[in-house]
Parts: sequence; C-alpha cells; structure tokens
Amino acid sequence: MPTSVAGPEIERLIQLLAKLPGLGPRSARRAALHLINKKDDLLVPLASAMAVAADKIVVCSTCGNVDTADPCMICTDPRRDETTIVVVEEVADLWALERADAVKGRYHVLGGVLSPLDGIGPDDLGIASLVARVSAGGVGEVILAVNATVEGQTTAHYITDHLAATGARISRLAHGVPVGGELDYLDEGTLAAAIRRRTAFE
Repeated sequence: MPTSVAGPEIERLIQLLAKLPGLGPRSARRAALHLINKKDDLLVPLASAMAVAADKIVVCSTCGNVDTADPCMICTDPRRDETTIVVVEEVADLWALERADAVKGRYHVLGGVLSPLDGIGPDDLGIASLVARVSAGGVGEVILAVNATVEGQTTAHYITDHLAATGARISRLAHGVPVGGELDYLDEGTLAAAIRRRTAFE
C-alpha cells in the first residue's frame, strides 16, 4: 500500500476531486496541488463560492433547472415564450442550449431517460410534471431536445404518447450532418438520418 505524502485534509481534497467527471486520481492530485499553490487566488475563493452554492442553490419546482431562486430566472423571465417548452434530459443540456442562444421558450428537465436495464422508469423522471404543465393549457409546442440514443428516443416516444391528448405540437431536434462536419468522418446512422431529413437548398 503506497505511503501517503500529505496530511489527511489534503488526501480528502484529492479524494473528493477524483470523484468529479473527467478527473481520475492522478488528475485530482495535480488539481489539488494547483489549488494549494494558488491558495489565496483559487483555493480560498473556491471554498467560499462552494459554501455559498451549497447553501443557496435549489432545484426549480417548475422546470427542474438549478438556480438560487425557485422558480428559476428562466421561468420568471417575461421575455420568454410561455407557449414553447423545450424538454431536455439534464440541466447540462439546458445550459448548452442557453450558450447557443437557440431557445426563446421555457424548459423542462427530465432528470434522465427511460432505461429499464438501469431500473429507471417513468416515475423516476419528470414526465408526469411535464404532462401536467402542458395539460394545464397555454402550451402550443413541446420540443423534445433529448439525445439521439436508444434510451433518448424511447423516452421521446413515451412522452409523445402521453402528450397526444393535450393538442400541443410535438417536435424534436433535427438529426444529421453537423455544421463544419465532413461526411467521411460521420457514422452511418448520422448519414442516414441526414438523408431522410434532407431539406430544400436555400
């Protein structure tokens, strides 16, 4: 068993950093050492920011976004189109769409996708609350912005079936050749989807 080269507090910091996505034990050690070397500029402000975040951050009871207010800033923004709801799997997907400045409507975070093998069913996701939001009226379109995986598409079909009676238009993201993409580097599924969903040249 390797001998520890640092005190328990530093080892604890490394262990917690190693639990972050994309950081293994070695990367966590490097990150911890960098934080320690920049204690006043990074470690102390980071610790303070994390303490505030842990105390203030809540999950929006309307859409499932994370913010420091409930309802969140997006749900209370009067400039947003209340008639459009964009359904995403996770908060990270919501943030990605916001960075792209592609959405002017509201969101609904499912918290995952249907996955029987992993024991994730409809009751484990925010599907019932989505159906309730749309059924309450005032929603003209629901955009299913879920990933193009088997689980994502299964979830999209399940949601579509349960929203059929609401009268809202159900749409989904286009799948195909990405901007800047080269055909030779794309997989067969993406190419086939691009051909099936071809549009008029403008």
